[in-house]
Amino acid sequence: MKVTLIPVTPFQQNSSLLVCEATRRAAVVDPGGDLDRIEAEIARQGVQLEKVLLTHGHLDHCAGAKELAEKFGVPIIGPHEDERFWIDQLPQQSERFGFGHAQAFEPDRWLADGDTVQFGDEELEVYHCPGHTPGHVVFFSRKHDLALVGDVLFAGSIGRTDFPRGNHADLIRSIREKLWPLGNDVTFVPGHGPVSTFGEERRTNPYVADSVPGVSGGASQAPWG
Repeated sequence: MKVTLIPVTPFQQNSSLLVCEATRRAAVVDPGGDLDRIEAEIARQGVQLEKVLLTHGHLDHCAGAKELAEKFGVPIIGPHEDERFWIDQLPQQSERFGFGHAQAFEPDRWLADGDTVQFGDEELEVYHCPGHTPGHVVFFSRKHDLALVGDVLFAGSIGRTDFPRGNHADLIRSIREKLWPLGNDVTFVPGHGPVSTFGEERRTNPYVADSVPGVSGGASQAPWG
């Protein structure tokens, strides 16, 4: 599986183009905006878009989902249904933050913990990881030891929990109970910033390293939404 990161929106959100190299079929994860950049990369690689995948409902991750899906005639998969209240607010939020006129939408399929998603010959496991938002999901390729974690975890930080229905204790629990068991060698693509590995974060992340006890602390200092 080939993964191409395409930073989009003023928040430099890591939209990802995932390509099944055996079939040349692809999925786009979190098309928050700048669809011209995403479409140009799809064309450059000469792949067939099969699905739009969403980790959560914040506008920098999903504001372009409906337009991209309609243009390519593909379904929107995810996030968890607890994100409905965020997706329903997209028109107001996009106006507030200058994202144009993002449209609210109903995903073709809501996801739940334990689901799987396929594109081409690739399979992604779905983990419900609330905390940053209540319905946040993570996509994991066991075959490639790769996770797309949205705003749950960053290199050196964790997602903010000061938004409506955010919960710091839930976020720490999601990371330690859902992500760490996947293995230290897993490389993860965060919603913003550079990639890292779970092992590196377990050693060095000041919020969730193994040396940090319990669920102490508050919202992270990461500036991203």
